[in-house]
Amino acid sequence: MSFDLLSEPIRKYIRDKQWEQLRPIQSVAIQHILCTDNHYILASRTASGKTEAAFLPILSKVNFNDPGVQVLYISPLIALINDQFYRVEDLCKSMEVTVTKWHGEANKGLKEKLIKNPSGVVLITPESIEAMFVNKPYNVKQLFANLKFVVIDEIHTFIGSDRGIQLKSLLSRLQDINVGSFRIIGLSATIGDYNEAKKFTGNEDKTVVLLDRTKKDINAVFRYFEADTPGMTPLALLKDLYVETCNSKALIFPNNRGRAEEIAVNLKKISDRVKGHPNYFSHHSSVHKEVREYVEYFAKNSNHHNFCIACTSTLELGIDIGNVDEVVQIDATNSIASLIQRVGRSGRREGATSNLFLYATEKWSLLQSVACWLLYKEGYIEPPAICKKPYDLLLHQALSIVKGHSGILVSELILRLKGNFAFKEIEECEIIEIIGHLIVNDMLEKLQHEVIIGVEGEKIVNSKDFYTVFTIEESFKVVNAGYAIGEIPWSPQIREDENILLAAKIWKIIFVDFKAKKIEVLTAKDGKPPKFFGGGGVTDVKVRQKMLQILYDYDDYDFLNEACLNKLKEMRDDFATFKIMDIDNERPMLISEKHLRYYTFAGTKINRTLNLLYNMRDLDANYDEYTSSFKFDITAIASHHELLQLPGQREDWDSYIGDRISNGILPDSKWGGLLPHKFQISIMRQKYYDIDGAMDFLEHIKIVSNL
Repeated sequence: MSFDLLSEPIRKYIRDKQWEQLRPIQSVAIQHILCTDNHYILASRTASGKTEAAFLPILSKVNFNDPGVQVLYISPLIALINDQFYRVEDLCKSMEVTVTKWHGEANKGLKEKLIKNPSGVVLITPESIEAMFVNKPYNVKQLFANLKFVVIDEIHTFIGSDRGIQLKSLLSRLQDINVGSFRIIGLSATIGDYNEAKKFTGNEDKTVVLLDRTKKDINAVFRYFEADTPGMTPLALLKDLYVETCNSKALIFPNNRGRAEEIAVNLKKISDRVKGHPNYFSHHSSVHKEVREYVEYFAKNSNHHNFCIACTSTLELGIDIGNVDEVVQIDATNSIASLIQRVGRSGRREGATSNLFLYATEKWSLLQSVACWLLYKEGYIEPPAICKKPYDLLLHQALSIVKGHSGILVSELILRLKGNFAFKEIEECEIIEIIGHLIVNDMLEKLQHEVIIGVEGEKIVNSKDFYTVFTIEESFKVVNAGYAIGEIPWSPQIREDENILLAAKIWKIIFVDFKAKKIEVLTAKDGKPPKFFGGGGVTDVKVRQKMLQILYDYDDYDFLNEACLNKLKEMRDDFATFKIMDIDNERPMLISEKHLRYYTFAGTKINRTLNLLYNMRDLDANYDEYTSSFKFDITAIASHHELLQLPGQREDWDSYIGDRISNGILPDSKWGGLLPHKFQISIMRQKYYDIDGAMDFLEHIKIVSNL
């Protein structure tokens, strides 16, 4: 029995908490972690007890009298660390094991105490590990040379991302300084590719996935309210949303920060008007952390008070905010994985049903929402986008290693990069070429057989921005009477007497200090959401294919209300003019008097690649990602076949992509601009475009027009 395998202090903890029984993922994890030396990926639905599934056996197995930190918990979010700290500390209290938070906002005194006496469990972000390697290399070894376990929470957020590659590299570097070897336990509710999750251990053959297939009942309701102004929430929707959520604890997920503010403020206005409760909040990355923490605390401790939080992905992950009755999604998510995470925030009590309301304000958004929901019910989660040769992250880690060592032999640097499992696909000759490029451009300086950080490199590695591999937008701090409210990026909206929404309140800008990047505000009565920037998400090809299938299936789905069904019928009638017989290989083209509109129903990366090809052929394509379509002037297209014409050789693609790289700025790559040009092209091919997918599309797709 799993319970009997645990140490007595842990068994006592469970008895004191009066647990009736262990959860399925906990029972299985205890047996495997305690009885083998494998790495594990624990995959089970949200609120299934994965944190305890990892820590119960780890705390039972580890001898915390050994020197150094024994367990490292890595999280994608500082807020999640702050939340999980109390959970882990509670587990460790009876064993007198020290638990320490280590991130930019954590207590400095407690960090210094840990350095003087390394022990226990440390909760940290990848960026903080990076900063330690750069600035405190001796402390890294002192702290982590005797690690026994690393727990990676929400591991799916790292898969297929630059942060994930950075984390793999850091784990490989931690293994290099470890006197023995540590085991890795990954936790997630939404993994689209288990093989990619296993690569985080550096030893896939010794990594086992423990999968709990227990499903949760979800009550899904779809509603449709046409938006009069694109991007603005219709009043009728807000009224319906208020009625639906006013007597419950609800999370509302719009798809951007500005809309979260708009919804929070307008729902509160309605509530004030009808004398409802006042507990309406916004929660996103631009809201000041103390405000966010108050919102989290209020939600978690409001057993007798209803609340409504309009939020973004900041509340998508496993932060415990107590029992949520309803989750609302406004317009389609970009991914099924995101939808799963969000719906998992409600019905967290054992046996409870999750309640999901999906509101659409535009017909294409409705179609995509239905497609995501149907694919979720089929058990599909998008596979991650994988960059096999992340040259940009290798460059970043090369600078990190040189800085941390205050200079290193070139041969040793090459050896460390080649031996790092994050970069195992990159050839040694490519590593040598990138290092040479860094030397030529004064990022590194060569002194006989060693390299040190060069003049230009100092500007990079001495910046706090160096520790992150994602771009941070430049923002203005918003302050009211000396209290920080949050931050908003610069836009023409930032000027005196302009009203903005932030932290679910309306503010009037009274002074802008451009030098200090600070905005003074007073409360106001009316305003508009601040403009937040950022690229749109990537939509998977399966979602788009499902959208096309829905248009030609003619099923009436019982989860759609009458307005949704009417709008779907309208779209089906519009597309009935195209006699599509083969959903997999035929695509519609609408021919009008002056224009052609070609609906590809392809994934975002394939569409980007087609757009590149059309523009390079001077076809003047007007690409609309929202509808997955291209609009052309009818006089510019001699024949439909022109749109399916294959490009030339690989070199032609490289030439096209090279022309699109502007001043060393690469989309989806913070450090790619520092690479030699040919490696920049390779990064664009891997991360931003899908050449193979586009080639396959052009070879097999036939166009069906309305004429």
